[in-house]
Amino acid sequence: MKYLISTLPQLSQALRDARKFQGLNQESTGKLVGLLPKTISALENHPGSVTIDSLLKLLSALDLEMVISPKNTFDNTADSNTNEDW
Repeated sequence: MKYLISTLPQLSQALRDARKFQGLNQESTGKLVGLLPKTISALENHPGSVTIDSLLKLLSALDLEMVISPKNTFDNTADSNTNEDW
């Protein structure tokens, strides 16, 4: 599953969907990386109010990664580990 994230609401939805897809609740997700359930909730509901460190910890807990790429180069079929377009 890949998401193109351009807005905070899209980030919220993607994080929530990924957690639920893995059958995790906010408490068990937080325990995986040492975050409180209220931090998981904040990341899912108001991601602009938490630290990047917390976001990266949540991504780790959900076995996700963040890929930064130039606009209009996101391809759902491309290997997300390549950066040949740079």
